[in-house]
Amino acid sequence: MTLIRIARADELPALVEHPGDAERNAATREYLGGLLDSGCTRPQWCLVAEGGDGQPAGSAVLWTIPGHDVPLAMVLFEAPEGSPETGTALLDAVAAQARELGATELEHVLDSPAQAPQFQRDPQRREELLRGAGFELIRDGLRFRRTLSGELPADDDRLDFRSLAVIGREPFIDALEELLADTADARLAADVAKHGLRPAAELLFEETSGLRHEPEWWEVGYAADGTPAVVSLPAENPSVPVIGFVGVTPAHRGKGYAASVVNRSTRILAANGATEIRGDCDRANVAMAKAFRSAGYENFAGRLEFSRAL
Repeated sequence: MTLIRIARADELPALVEHPGDAERNAATREYLGGLLDSGCTRPQWCLVAEGGDGQPAGSAVLWTIPGHDVPLAMVLFEAPEGSPETGTALLDAVAAQARELGATELEHVLDSPAQAPQFQRDPQRREELLRGAGFELIRDGLRFRRTLSGELPADDDRLDFRSLAVIGREPFIDALEELLADTADARLAADVAKHGLRPAAELLFEETSGLRHEPEWWEVGYAADGTPAVVSLPAENPSVPVIGFVGVTPAHRGKGYAASVVNRSTRILAANGATEIRGDCDRANVAMAKAFRSAGYENFAGRLEFSRAL
């Protein structure tokens, strides 16, 4: 029987060590050390599957936004090859722990190609383990990044941007409600189906609010007729500045505003010290993927987002 336990202090932040893979081991140690320092995880949230030598042969770590006590996701999931029962036991154990801590669902992302800091190699095996343990795919996404150098494009002079600090929360919820009524994002569409349009807009605003930002950064961009055309929510997660959310309301799509709002978020983050920015979108959201590319971003990975109800 596989023994699943909390990692010992001397096993942190290394967890599973891979012989002959110094780059992977160093990246994992640095990543988990940063999560522990920032409060994204805690020592008691780091689970290991014990090998025959008593050392970690598998791992699963709970993650949340700094300052929160309820885990939102699982990171650093590792299961020994040839031992699917160990992987299943780990997934069940980490789900049970998340449930005890108050979570009602648990997410996990699978990036391809494998890269630092999680190095999720053998994605097919990982996906099979996740699906077998009750995780369902909620979005097939694309990941984008831009390293900043040189001048950024000017703002779109067709748009009048007004910040959260000036107009308050409600105009943002109104605009989000409008654009969620016709979204190509599977995850957001599922939230609308589950909660209703207005609550889904409020949920999107509140979840993005969990990322570090200033009220002056968040803006609604108004068209010349005075109607809201775009929403821009740039932010910083614990490791990198991000395009937290951008969107164009249905009445103003097809006018080039998607690239304009990505550029606007990029300019805000750059003005506040960002040197690299990342952003995601649903693979099916062709217009937004095009907007990222038009704004100078490169698609560096795919991302499958999974969720398990607890």
